[in-house]
Formats: sequence, structure tokens, C-alpha cells
Amino acid sequence: MVRQRTRRTLATVVALASALVLATGCGVTRGPQSSNMTMLIPNSPGGGYDQTGRAAVAVLEDGDITGGSFEVTNVIGAGGSVAMTRLMNAEGDERTMMTAGLGVVGSLYSFAVPYKLDDATPLAQLIEDQEGVLVPADSPFKTIDDLVEAWQDDPGAVILGGGSSPGGPDHLFPMQLASAVDVDPRELTYAPYDGGGPLTTALLGNKIDVGFSGVGEFEGQLSSGELRLLAVSGEERLEGEGISEAPTLTEAGIDLVFTNWRGVFAPPGISDERREELIGMLEEMHETPEWQQALEDNGWIDEFKTGDDFTAFLQEQDERVATTLEELDLL
Repeated sequence: MVRQRTRRTLATVVALASALVLATGCGVTRGPQSSNMTMLIPNSPGGGYDQTGRAAVAVLEDGDITGGSFEVTNVIGAGGSVAMTRLMNAEGDERTMMTAGLGVVGSLYSFAVPYKLDDATPLAQLIEDQEGVLVPADSPFKTIDDLVEAWQDDPGAVILGGGSSPGGPDHLFPMQLASAVDVDPRELTYAPYDGGGPLTTALLGNKIDVGFSGVGEFEGQLSSGELRLLAVSGEERLEGEGISEAPTLTEAGIDLVFTNWRGVFAPPGISDERREELIGMLEEMHETPEWQQALEDNGWIDEFKTGDDFTAFLQEQDERVATTLEELDLL
């Protein structure tokens, strides 16, 4: 068992290193006097991190808050662990930032990466986001009660999918949902996908029965009727065509409220002065009407925190993930 785990960890490290070499080639080396910056996105275009990062970049650029432009680089692989490795290897780089959140916390455990998010330089939490329970248009599950009944009959027979690794929000949410309806989460069948794009393909291709992810990533498929939304995980319903009809879990009689979160990080080893400067830029961004509009347009919850408060929050989130993975016998 120990030898098998060692080989698996070694293979993971090699895969991460190979992917990192490929991803690093996409970047541009910036001179020390440049005011331009890089925003790393730890999943594919169209995913939740991508939407959040690009919305932040648009406000920062349009308001000339940083005094320069951004190169946005999607670093895909291992649920965000490849991007995290790249960020850590950029130690001291004061012109790079990365979006990250609960999904990356989980992937760092799943892929045995020797970092935690607070090993980088935490800058700010930007948002919280609701999760949704999604099915293809022709799914036999018409309501969240239908899914619960199927789980109670045979939990493992329903193939679930999410856009994050074990320990990420799209995995934690169905596990906690199962517990809330007296189903053993260890009996569920969960397939991880690297972001909302691959998850959409899996749902539309009937490779999985039910998907769990941020609702904003599927607005097009929900408004067109290709996908249906059985329920949302927050305290209030969300707006939008094909979305507003979906009840909250609480409305459906299930005692669970679940939210994801996303924030911004810099590499380790930057100066205290630069850290405060970057936090100040994000604080200025947060106060703009354009960012408030982005929150409304995407259905995001405004949960902004910086500095030591954000660092303490990260430590709580790390414990949240580790505890859940231990309960599921995944650690």
C-alpha cells in the first residue's frame, strides 16, 4: 500500500511538472518597470474562476486602477493544482495574481501538492457563489425530491459529476446534500471534471446523470432548455431564464445552505508594501459601480475580505475540506 501510494504521488508530481512547463510557455516575461500584470486562472475558459477573474480584470483595467493592462492566462490541470504550483514558483513576482477558491483547496489535497493557499500571498476574498443541481433536459429527475428518492433506493447507481476535484465545492456540496437527506455520502458515485466546460459536455453527452456546479457557468444551456436546474444551494432563489423557477433546498424541505467562494492571491515572497498596494487596488475595484454590477449580473454574493481576516478564513476553509475528506475516507 505504501509503495502504491508513493508511485501514485510520484506520478502526480511528474504530471504537474510536465503541465507546468507547458503552461509556463504561455506567459510573457515582464520587465521590472512594466505596469502590466498577469492574472492566472486555474481552470478552463468559461469556468467559475475564469468568470470571476475576467470580471475583476475588466474593472481593474477600465478604471485604470493598476495603471496598466492584464494578460489573462488559463492554466489548466489537476483541479487548479498546476496553476497553484506555477504561482508558488513565481516567488517574489509582484506583477502576477491568481484567482482561487474552495475548489483549489480540495485539489491540493487530492493531488498531494505540498502547498496550501495561505502559503502564497492572500490578497482578498471577492465573492461567494451558490451551487446548482443540474440535469439534462430529458432527465427522469424532474425535482430534487426525485433525485433524493433515487439516492435512497440505490445511491451508487446515480452517476454524479462536478467541476472540481474531491474536496472542492462541486464535490463537497453533493456529499453534504446526501448527509442532509440521510444517505451515506461514501456510497455516492462522483466523477470530477476540470471546470464547467468539461462538466457541460459530460451532462449533454449523458456521461453523468446529475451535475453540481456554480449556476452562472450554465446560463446559456439553462436558458436554451438543454439543461434543467433542480435546486440551488443558497438562501435565496437566483434570477434568470431557466433559473428562477428552481427552488432553494430549504424551500424543498432540505436543511442545507451551501456556498462556494473565490478570491485573489499573489505569489509568495512579495514585499509587504506591494501586498498592501495590491490589496488597495482590489479594495478600490470593490467599491466601483462596475464591480457591483458584475456581482448582480452573475448572481454572486458580495463577501469581500482582505488581509488577516482573509488569511484566518483560509485556515478555516482548509480545516473544512480536510475534515470532510477524512470523513469520506479520502485522506
